[in-house]
Amino acid sequence: MLVCTSGTATANYYPAIVEAYHSRVPLIVLTADRPHELRGIGAPQAIDQIKMYGDFVKWFHEMALPEAGTAMLHYVRNKAASAYYIAKEGNQGVVHLNFPFREPLMVDFSFNDVWEINDISCTSPILPTFEGKKHLPKQQVEEILHQLAGKQRGVIVCGPQTDLDFPVAVTKLAEKWGLPILADPLSQVRSGAHVSDVIIEGYDALLRNQTVREKLKPDFIIRFGAMPVSKAYSFYVKQHQDALQMVVENDEGFREPTNNPTTFIFAEPTTYCEALADAGVETTSKEWLQLWKQFNDIAKKHLNDQSDSEIREGEAIRAVMDSTPNQSTIFVGNSMAVRDLDSFFWKTDKQIEVLANRGANGIDGVVSSGLGACAAGVRVTLVLGDLSFFHDMNGLHAAMHYQLPLTILLINNNGGGIFSFLSQANDKKHFEALFGTPLHIDFKYVVHMYGGYYVHAKTEADVKQKLIESYNREGLSVIEVKTNRDMNANWHKTKWQAIEQEILEERNR
Repeated sequence: MLVCTSGTATANYYPAIVEAYHSRVPLIVLTADRPHELRGIGAPQAIDQIKMYGDFVKWFHEMALPEAGTAMLHYVRNKAASAYYIAKEGNQGVVHLNFPFREPLMVDFSFNDVWEINDISCTSPILPTFEGKKHLPKQQVEEILHQLAGKQRGVIVCGPQTDLDFPVAVTKLAEKWGLPILADPLSQVRSGAHVSDVIIEGYDALLRNQTVREKLKPDFIIRFGAMPVSKAYSFYVKQHQDALQMVVENDEGFREPTNNPTTFIFAEPTTYCEALADAGVETTSKEWLQLWKQFNDIAKKHLNDQSDSEIREGEAIRAVMDSTPNQSTIFVGNSMAVRDLDSFFWKTDKQIEVLANRGANGIDGVVSSGLGACAAGVRVTLVLGDLSFFHDMNGLHAAMHYQLPLTILLINNNGGGIFSFLSQANDKKHFEALFGTPLHIDFKYVVHMYGGYYVHAKTEADVKQKLIESYNREGLSVIEVKTNRDMNANWHKTKWQAIEQEILEERNR
């Protein structure tokens, strides 16, 4: 829930609302407003707040001017219950309630129990609701199985998910059908007791080569949720437009950015997996799954290669995955941070929830988002770059004010490291000013300003040690890793080339 005063304070929430809309996160926004008679006449802190967030909200309602009385209390409770339900039903999202107030804005704190005013008992729900899960009837399941009949080379793809029951169900389905699972790092499938060798976590590295993608040509793809982070996977899908593609969504929506022919299945993913698994149909051969496993092992071998040289960003991510405690959360920033997590997050039986703002892929409010996850009472490791950190440094005040035990791994490549992988990097004259955008900030002083513990780590082993120490420390800990953008890009490209070369040589033998 977000609460703010009127005027431009409401506009500051816009990035969060856009992100919540695209990420399907339930969010209730309460904005104060000036009364109707002060609108449009030049009164201070009075802007047009009516439906100001446009189509990014599921429901907008302007509350009545407050007054005492039983009828008004019933009205307020009804709207509060409606807002909560609408934010969570179907595709979860944003609800905006606008509250006009007249002066004086003095709150009456004399009530002993605001929930028992005027004989109104508010201890039970005012709008109780019962909602079932979407599932396909037997006839539709049989039709889907008919479409898959005879297709031997299938792939299951898991995009970002938060349902903790889903990983078990999808893994059982993949094992029964002999299918590889391409698991996005935000799918919650790469960690937990369900982890299996059918999970292919190195697919981003091995799908970067066109010839390799052709060797892994699928007959069908079943994708759960939004597209994965991996750009290499999007190349894979575009290269094989003739493959039968099915996308499973909880509710409405057509999230398929490649515009390939796609069958959309609107059903609860866990229940859908169980229905397919119970059908008792094997759609693939052992050789197909074995090929993916073989390529995955090659990718992991090269990505996991150790070195004693200056630390690279991927090595810092490896240190996080080795050190993060069981039953904890990783909140990862966008750009290079989430892509390196995609590349270096190996399967583990530790239960690690991975979160990120991937709806609109922005860098606004990442520190605050990580602290929000931390406020839920779990141990959180926030991994982000220097630009994301800079854009939300004032979010650190919440860590200081509430003494939240947050560990931040700050990967500082002095600018936008992801652009070093793109063709813009070849323009040496204008690259730094337009894309590199170096900050030249000593973040040690920023961390100290907010009462945090700061340390600089120079090697992968050093990062591991300092992370472990931070988990035994109260309050805010920031571990900074400084990298060179050009060297980091070359390091990644060398790894990818080595993976491609070994896979192609192996297949030509």
